[in-house]
Amino acid sequence: MTPEIAETYTNPVLNADWSDPDVVRVGDDFYLTASSFGRAPGLPLLHSRDLVNWSLVGHALPRLEPAQAYATPHQDRGVWAPSLRHHAGRFWIFWGDPDHGIFQVNAPDIRGPWTAPHLVKAGKGLIDPCPLWDEETGEAYLAHAWARSRSGIKNRLTGHRMRPDGTGLLDEGKVIVDADHLPGWFTLEGPKLYRHDGWFWILAPAGSVETGWQGAFRSRGFFGPYEEKVVLEQKDTDVNGPHQGGWVRTASGEDWFLHFQDRGAYGRVVHLQPMTWGTGGTSRSSEAESGGGWPVLGDDGAPVAEHARPALPPQPPAAPATDDDFPGGRFGRQWSWAANPRDGWATQHSGDGLRLACVRSADAHDLREQPNVLTQRLPGDPAVIEVDLRLDGEEPGARAGLAVLGDAYRWIGLERGADGTVELVHRFAESVAKAERDADRPRPAPEGRVRLRIEAGPGARCRFSYDLGDGPRPTGQVFAAAPWGWIGAQLGLFALAPAGQGQAGAATFTRFRIGPL
Repeated sequence: MTPEIAETYTNPVLNADWSDPDVVRVGDDFYLTASSFGRAPGLPLLHSRDLVNWSLVGHALPRLEPAQAYATPHQDRGVWAPSLRHHAGRFWIFWGDPDHGIFQVNAPDIRGPWTAPHLVKAGKGLIDPCPLWDEETGEAYLAHAWARSRSGIKNRLTGHRMRPDGTGLLDEGKVIVDADHLPGWFTLEGPKLYRHDGWFWILAPAGSVETGWQGAFRSRGFFGPYEEKVVLEQKDTDVNGPHQGGWVRTASGEDWFLHFQDRGAYGRVVHLQPMTWGTGGTSRSSEAESGGGWPVLGDDGAPVAEHARPALPPQPPAAPATDDDFPGGRFGRQWSWAANPRDGWATQHSGDGLRLACVRSADAHDLREQPNVLTQRLPGDPAVIEVDLRLDGEEPGARAGLAVLGDAYRWIGLERGADGTVELVHRFAESVAKAERDADRPRPAPEGRVRLRIEAGPGARCRFSYDLGDGPRPTGQVFAAAPWGWIGAQLGLFALAPAGQGQAGAATFTRFRIGPL
């Protein structure tokens, strides 16, 4: 059976780091956004017609605000757990920056133009906001969670009345769910608000990303009191911590839930669960007192590995792009800088290939500190990553390469020596180290060109190799990729030079490819 007419799908439907997904349907189209933390552009925008095949169509946030706060990499800050909604003919995205407050952007079309970020509420520790426009009453609301690292508060959800135009809040807020009062509940966060069957609903995860569960809360009034049920948990599956996502209903009335699973170095991959309305779960109130109609996710509350596809028109296989020929020096939507970009990092030109300036830096010995690293997600399946590199920088110490970035990282590439020659180098840094070490001895690269290759096997174990024109050769030991702050490991392209004055030249990358191992 061909993929175009397959009757089932297999999870995860997005097998890479699309953390904290939220989803909305507009007509026959589904749209998804995800956390982007400190990378720019941020707020990725994905599109699907069948909830299984997804394409990356853009970003809603060209740069993070306040700009100076994100001039350097911060993989534990920035855009946390956005909510995507469609209201009054516009798309809306709200997100929490744990250090600055709750922001929103909006646009008439998913591809923009998006408004500049608007600060809805300033404050530290305000995270995971979600708006709700009550179409019956005209009231607007917003709920958010708390980051204890910034506020000293966690495990509770706060609700506000909101201006209908989404520009501000109308009260100081009230705790609407305090999970300290729920036996066994901890780290309640990520609320998503809905109206259904006469109830206010909050779908919210708890229990931490590695081991947690998905909860459902409901009340006749927005400010509570709420009753709760666990509606998705690992049970006897291999899907740890299944939670944090969004509910979407198809035009024909089918219900589905998209959520993440934390896979360590691979980040938070996205699963699709069938959803019905029944009486499953565990509630503080009896069904006789509260009525039925609770959401049931997956297979009676357990994640499904394979399931019948949504009853939607068949679509050709699709996934977010990875390969890139960099036409005209431009890079595809799959790439983001490690921090807010600056002019001059990448040069457009008439041919193909990514031309990166060898940016001078006093921290050139640590890629984790470099904003001018162009990154994309590590594939969740075993893969081969290849790119061709030419080093044009004449400055001694100028270097460029292909990296697997995380709390620990490794890279392979070219470096200009003090005598003007170019060498193939392979370096790494441990999570506790502030500088690199050689992973193998340097080798002459007299032409200043090389094909770089990484074989990323099961468990994100990466074997590096190179081809200087006489065939591929492995180098160094196998490297186990590691997460990077709150994100999975990243693939990175970079060009650097030691601190100094004047231009330090450039490096050109061509034919970037990711294929099956």
